[in-house]
Amino acid sequence: MIRMLLRVLGRDHARPVRRTVALMTVTAIAEGLSYALLVPVLRALFGGDPADDPADALPWLTAFGGAVAIYAVLRYLSDLFGFRAGTTLLRGMYHRLGDHLARLPLGWYGGGRVGEVSVLASQGVLETMGVIAHLLAPYISAFVTPVTIVGVMLAFNWQLGLAALVAVPLVAAVQIRTGRSMAAGDADRHERDTEATGRVIEYLQAQPVLRAGGRSVQRFALLDDALRELQRASRRTVLSVLPGMIGSTLVVQAVFTALLVLGAHLALGGSIGVAEVLTILVLAARCADPVLSLADMGGKLRSARSELTRLEALLRTEPLPEAPEPIQPVGHGLELESVAFRHGDRAVFDGLSLSVPEGRRLAVVGPSGAGKSTLLQLIARFHDVDAGAVRVGGVDVRAMSTETLMSRLAIVFQDVYLFDGTIEDNVRLGRPDATEAELRAAAGAARLDEVIERLPGGWAANVGEGGALLSGGERQRVSIARALLKDAPIVLLDEVTSALDPVNEAAVHEGVERLMAGRTVVMVAHRMRTVRRADRIAFLEGGRIVEEGTHDELLDRGGRYADFWHASLTPAAQD
Repeated sequence: MIRMLLRVLGRDHARPVRRTVALMTVTAIAEGLSYALLVPVLRALFGGDPADDPADALPWLTAFGGAVAIYAVLRYLSDLFGFRAGTTLLRGMYHRLGDHLARLPLGWYGGGRVGEVSVLASQGVLETMGVIAHLLAPYISAFVTPVTIVGVMLAFNWQLGLAALVAVPLVAAVQIRTGRSMAAGDADRHERDTEATGRVIEYLQAQPVLRAGGRSVQRFALLDDALRELQRASRRTVLSVLPGMIGSTLVVQAVFTALLVLGAHLALGGSIGVAEVLTILVLAARCADPVLSLADMGGKLRSARSELTRLEALLRTEPLPEAPEPIQPVGHGLELESVAFRHGDRAVFDGLSLSVPEGRRLAVVGPSGAGKSTLLQLIARFHDVDAGAVRVGGVDVRAMSTETLMSRLAIVFQDVYLFDGTIEDNVRLGRPDATEAELRAAAGAARLDEVIERLPGGWAANVGEGGALLSGGERQRVSIARALLKDAPIVLLDEVTSALDPVNEAAVHEGVERLMAGRTVVMVAHRMRTVRRADRIAFLEGGRIVEEGTHDELLDRGGRYADFWHASLTPAAQD
């Protein structure tokens, strides 16, 4: 596990971990060696020779006290180093994880990724870094100290030491077997835990539907099943621990009994004295506690190792490659040439080609699932294409830096996410160094000033997590103001008015018109009446552009676009 931990931490943080592990190992050895001084102490006290004076034990007791004091200092330092290393590495791990997440393609964040990363970045990182601060020292001590004590026994009496040494492979075998049996149980429990968490969230989100159906007080079968499976998995996990705990206890008790019998036999035969037997039993008893604690610590370490494995898998996810010598684009035109792209097992595009001259507007329409939003994501390089090229200003997006590409794009999607902060904080994300006048101008152009005037707190009004304290239309106005403030030459729009009321729709349309003025625009249209603002329209279907032209040209052809247009004029579509 230490090797995996060092891989995850990276080279910059490997050295303090090695120093901490070395100090903890030295501390455990010092603890074991200090017990060697009990031999002359007990021999002086219980040697049985009339010539022995109990006062002779005083120097050895003093030496024993000194050894314990040295051990205490080492233990203090090792624990201190452990805590410091844990907190330092925790901060470093968060920085490394954050830097890595910032470099992953935006298309990677889909499905259950956000929840998975959220749990891993909180519970997972804390649990794995807590190993260094809380578990590493007692775990090393539980291994090294008993082995050192066994070495002391061997030096003192090879027969009794050899008998004690038998416990080492037996305990190791029990721990290995228990670990293997628990590994499958831990994985199953994690899977059931994830499933149950998802069902709890689903149950909470489904409350409006459940209550509308008159089922607000009834049990939710899917949630009950998930919790029942979690209970069974937890029971299996607990049961898988029992053999290891019982096995370790039996081994320790059996070895201690064997030492007692062997010591009595040797003492009766005159090979050793009673004091020596007593010393061996004291040392053996000191070995018992850390050995018995291995089962409990082993379970915690296995849990941390599981989190560490998931963390390592995340850090091994390859980010989009950056060009070693980035090229600066010239102009702001867009071009997609013979683009092929697969999402999982599904081919989204196959030989897609289109271009948008600088300063012109292209509307992309088509049936659901045609890949309209994916087209915008490829232009913004949320994903890399499998074949062909996406060019901005005549330069392949893979040949320019991410900062250069993002500085040329203003993106307004249908689903707007706002950070938990003030309205001003969220608008300034477009350009943090904007002046107060530029900020107010962008808000006015997006008609966000109307929202600010009626909100308590104005610009300082908190939007809540994800913008939950604002309506959908108000969130869109914040998003458009942010894009206007950024003042990027290329605008990507994913139908931003499809779920707005008439008042907000009119305000957002006005803001979008100002945002598009003089810029290169690609808009995905779900409402057909919005496409008339485009210079050109592309109809996307089956991963290809099947029709392209102006609104009037496409209507005259009577093809797929004309069918979509006429369908949008029906009363059902208008509703």
